[in-house]
Amino acid sequence: MGRVRALSPRRERDRDRRGWLRGAPPPPWVRVLPIVLIVGIGVATLLSHDPLDIGFLLGAVPPLAVLSYGPLGTGLLGGAAVALFNIPAFQLDRPGNTDLLTICFVAMLSVFVSFVRRRRDVQLDTERTIAEAAQRAIVPPLAERVGPVRCAGLYRAAERGTLVGGDFFDVRDGPHGVRAVMGDVQGHGLAAVATVASLLGAFREAVLDAPDLESVAGRLDRRLVVDAAQVRHAELFATAVLLEFSRDGAAVRLVACGHPPPLLLREGKVTELGIEPWPPLGLGLADAAAYEGCTVSLQPGERLFLASDGVWEARDAMGAFYPLTDRLADLADEDLTVTAERVWADLVRHCGTARDDVTMLVLAPANPLSR
Repeated sequence: MGRVRALSPRRERDRDRRGWLRGAPPPPWVRVLPIVLIVGIGVATLLSHDPLDIGFLLGAVPPLAVLSYGPLGTGLLGGAAVALFNIPAFQLDRPGNTDLLTICFVAMLSVFVSFVRRRRDVQLDTERTIAEAAQRAIVPPLAERVGPVRCAGLYRAAERGTLVGGDFFDVRDGPHGVRAVMGDVQGHGLAAVATVASLLGAFREAVLDAPDLESVAGRLDRRLVVDAAQVRHAELFATAVLLEFSRDGAAVRLVACGHPPPLLLREGKVTELGIEPWPPLGLGLADAAAYEGCTVSLQPGERLFLASDGVWEARDAMGAFYPLTDRLADLADEDLTVTAERVWADLVRHCGTARDDVTMLVLAPANPLSR
């Protein structure tokens, strides 16, 4: 197995698509806002020759502080607002006891709310860390190289805040060669994670003992049939592409189960591989079907590009499909990861926010001189 590529900061930001209203840290302007409000009110009153009727704005300082400060910071800002009321030089409305008591009450209430928010933020961060660890255990980061095969994968889950959805991929080395899978289960988001985990577990086991690629497909099909039988009224199915590389990486055998076939990048041209389609996984037909995979020879520099329905079926505002086959050659790069990231950026420009899980897998035989 090769070493695992560390995620760059930009890719980490792409994965964490939460806005600050969805749990991410607030932007700097939110943190600065209560301070700017206090300073602005103070400066305005000092520059004015007459008393200004703007003291009521100070009542907004403690609630604004709750958004980004802890109990201590909220208390200090609330205290600054109360102090500003009591400094004669600022001539703020000449407040009475009722005004002061009101803002003191709002400040104390804001400190309590900040305390509760901070405790819940800590709890949510802990739960998110655990959830991310569990999701990464299901779909771990892809190694740069597995045996004689160079690899790059890109995954963007449709459901915000998740790392795993209804798509899956994996590349594993075993006694029968390097085998890879990419697929899409029924549904997406967290509801599909259990099916993804079940399929990947069956695939990783089949890599070790299934004698051929067709047997691996049959194993996955049977896994879904058994899982569906255990859940009343369940209709579990998945599409997938399975690949098996020869020991030297010069040939690959492919089986497509209801999934678009891979694209072959060869000499600057893109070719859609013609594979006899199998039925989707989970229908109980794979074991009985008299289908066979096809074998394709690969030369150094040639690459296989696999994409999920989230790429093939992506549409723009006018309903036009994303032209992956037409654009892939111009977006391709020797660095497999760069290829996937360029396609993702181009896909976003074409259709905006992805409405389905988006998965890409780029595979290529390793340079013989580097073996």
